[in-house]
Order: sequence, then structure tokens, then C-alpha cells
Amino acid sequence: MKLEILKVLMKFEVITFKMADVHSKSIRSYNMSQIRSKDTKPELIIRRFLHSQGYRFRLHDKSLPGKPDLVLKKLKTAIFVHGCFWHGHKDCKYFVVPKTQTQWWLDKINANKKNDRTKKLSLEKSGWNTITIWECEIKPAKQEKTLNKLLKILSTLSK
Repeated sequence: MKLEILKVLMKFEVITFKMADVHSKSIRSYNMSQIRSKDTKPELIIRRFLHSQGYRFRLHDKSLPGKPDLVLKKLKTAIFVHGCFWHGHKDCKYFVVPKTQTQWWLDKINANKKNDRTKKLSLEKSGWNTITIWECEIKPAKQEKTLNKLLKILSTLSK
């Protein structure tokens, strides 16, 4: 009798501990809690650069659709700094669909992409210019080119 109960318990443990995730639930929860939606490294790089060039802006303006990361009211321009993974950057090496819970992640990322399009269209219909900068464009190899391109776009808008 005890042996049968032990076998059942062992089977139960194998099932419950056989997780697709390599981390425990508490470690995964902690890791996810450390992911920022504001003040990300790419966003801070853009902010420092624009400030050094004399541009002044507001952060995460709740009165605008999508709460853009940076808002330049004088230029009526909203800048979104998107993480390649969370916003599904097409053909980017930083966007890799997870191997576990694939459908759930695809649904989530596709919903993010749909929201991004909706908010961008809403801003543009209201007469706002929108700029999207991807996380991969701020990596050291492309950073200077991206920042110069941004400066060129903003200087064109300020004329």
C-alpha cells in the first residue's frame, strides 16, 4: 500500500516539476517584474541625445493615445521607443518567438502590434507626427546613424 502511494506521488512530482520553463515560478515572476516599460536604456539614450541637442519634451503624456515615450509639443511630434521583442519587430534578431507557450506569446505580441498601429493612426489623424525607434537601432553599431536620422527628421519638422 505504501509503495503504491509512493509510486503515485513520484509520478505526481514528475508531472508537476516537469516544466517547460527553466526557472521556478517565483524566479520567473521576479525576472518579469524587472522588465521596465518606462525609462528603458534605449529610451534614456534618445532622451539624453535630444536634450543635448536643445530639444525639450514631455515624457509619457497620458493625454495622447498610446502615451508616447517622448512628446515634442512644439513640433507636434510623438516618439515611441519600442522594444523589438515586445512589439514584434519584423526581421529583427532580437525578436524571437519563445518556444514555450508560443501561441500565448504570439497573441500578446500581435495585440501589442495592433495597439501600436491604432494609437499611431489616432495620433496622425489628430495632426501629430509620429516616429518609432526600435531597440535594435539604438545598439552601438547603429546608434550614431539612428540619432543622426532622428535629428534630420526633427530639424525638417521644425522648419
